[in-house]
Amino acid sequence: MRVLVTNDDGIESRGLGVLARLAVEAGLDVVVAAPHTERSGASASLTALAEDGRLAVGERRWADLPDVPVRAVEASPALIGFVAAHGAFGPAPDLVLSGINHGPNTGHAILHSGTVGAALTGATHGALALAVSVAAADPRHWDTAEQVTRRALRWVIESGQRGSVLNINIPDVPPHELRGIRPAPLAAFGAVQADIGEVGARFVTVTFREIRAGERDQTDAGLVAQGWATATALRAPVEVAEVDLQALAWTGPGHRLPGPHDPDQRDRASSSNRSMSSRRHT
Repeated sequence: MRVLVTNDDGIESRGLGVLARLAVEAGLDVVVAAPHTERSGASASLTALAEDGRLAVGERRWADLPDVPVRAVEASPALIGFVAAHGAFGPAPDLVLSGINHGPNTGHAILHSGTVGAALTGATHGALALAVSVAAADPRHWDTAEQVTRRALRWVIESGQRGSVLNINIPDVPPHELRGIRPAPLAAFGAVQADIGEVGARFVTVTFREIRAGERDQTDAGLVAQGWATATALRAPVEVAEVDLQALAWTGPGHRLPGPHDPDQRDRASSSNRSMSSRRHT
């Protein structure tokens, strides 16, 4: 199984090395490609420092993983996942591993996470995907992170669904204090709250403060605060079918809505049926 290991903390992050080593231990075919510098908060943005369409890529060597190709890429994590899916670093990955992030990625604030954004990008291109974060800016208990990540990686390989992401958050506690792993819904907030202060003619003051979850909070943020590692399944953006858009429909002058018996509609239906049949037999 071909694996891309990436992150948003940058190529020098300790968590990236831990995740890559766990992938190698699992017997996977690993390539590491991560931002050359920190790109936290990049979400799924496709941004890069490029010249004439050329994405800058530098080779690195890791003494503890001498056989693993390591690339420092001047791009956002999602763009790295995007170009990897199109063969930029060898065969397209079957699995995208993102992390291990320094700091939690919980609640609806995962929308802004480069760690989760890279995993969602991989999932959108048909790969299995795992995003892992430790709830500390400077994690100390990497043995706990390894223990949980090893279990999560095994689950993704054996039971994961392509097109989805397993998002794991781990408390930074010693192994004997870890209460276990629990499935958890997303909190309505993230780990931090933005506060808008003074607003001037040419500036806005923005400060961030940490949010403490309540002891009875059963969301991902709450359970991590209580000493649990959490697992949440995420899906890449999909159509919201239950929203009725018929009142928005409009047909311009001289045009009409296509009917089910129009040739182009029959061609689309036939093409769709063939596509569905092909997917069922692959």
